Amino acid sequence: MSTFNDLDLFGSGPHRFTLAPLGEYVLVNARIDPFQAGSQPIGPLDLTITIRGRLVADSEVDLWTLRDAIAAQLTHPPTTATLKEGGAGNRSWEDMSFINFTALGPTDRGRRLSLAYSATLVRFPT
Repeated sequence: MSTFNDLDLFGSGPHRFTLAPLGEYVLVNARIDPFQAGSQPIGPLDLTITIRGRLVADSEVDLWTLRDAIAAQLTHPPTTATLKEGGAGNRSWEDMSFINFTALGPTDRGRRLSLAYSATLVRFPT
């Protein structure tokens, strides 16, 4: 079971975690001075994890309950907690901030209801 802040926000349906590129943020000097060649290392990139999946529920009310539970974690300042990826890896990341949730289309209706989504979490530098 994948969790954020010890809450099973994503487990109602299939989901996958994707890590953004890791490394150094590099600023091209020409962005500051068009006559200066080269680049400058600025610092490490923020750890960013995107979760893409589907919320799955038996009714419209249940689907909104899932969405409301996610929305409750989208606060200002951002909620910071441990993100745990379920499955064989059982990987976890501490001090992650939940910054964005996007519905990726309309609700699909069949035997069950589902909604595709993308969620973004970032570990900001301290």
